[in-house]
Amino acid sequence: MHRWGCSIAVLAVMLISLSNDRLSAQAEAADQDSKLTTAEGVVTELYGLVTFPAGTTPDWDRVRSLFLDEAVVILRTTRTESTVFTVEGFVQDFVNFIERANVVETGFSEKITKMKPMVFRDLAHVLVLYEAQIPGSPREPTIGVDSFQLVKRDGRWWIVSITNDLPNSENPIPVELRN
Repeated sequence: MHRWGCSIAVLAVMLISLSNDRLSAQAEAADQDSKLTTAEGVVTELYGLVTFPAGTTPDWDRVRSLFLDEAVVILRTTRTESTVFTVEGFVQDFVNFIERANVVETGFSEKITKMKPMVFRDLAHVLVLYEAQIPGSPREPTIGVDSFQLVKRDGRWWIVSITNDLPNSENPIPVELRN
């Protein structure tokens, strides 16, 4: 009987542990899904995903899950030109940056410093002022402006497009994003 009691106790501990793991996974999934119920939540989630500590890289599948399949991303790539990307092109450009700048060793930070949302029914425009930086780099953070267009479908928000530019002396930070 003593042997059965130990076996039952071990089984109970294992079941409790599995149950706790499942509950944690369900809570994490619910938290991720709750971020998709507002346009601001989706934008904030994207910045959180592309910010990562040394030794890791972003969860690209989760990044992709924030966009409509047909989404377009237009990024300032030189002082005079912007490049148009599909979602896959955007992810690949980011992967190339991570490899080229060797940021797996340092990590990367892109944080929102100010956000200006405008939501009307199932459409949203979110203007973001951000700072991007490679931790430990002697370079000052890059300050940029992102303009997000989002649509609400199936009870959640999706990124339709992102356009990006960098303020300079001739084109300062937009008034809407100044402190």
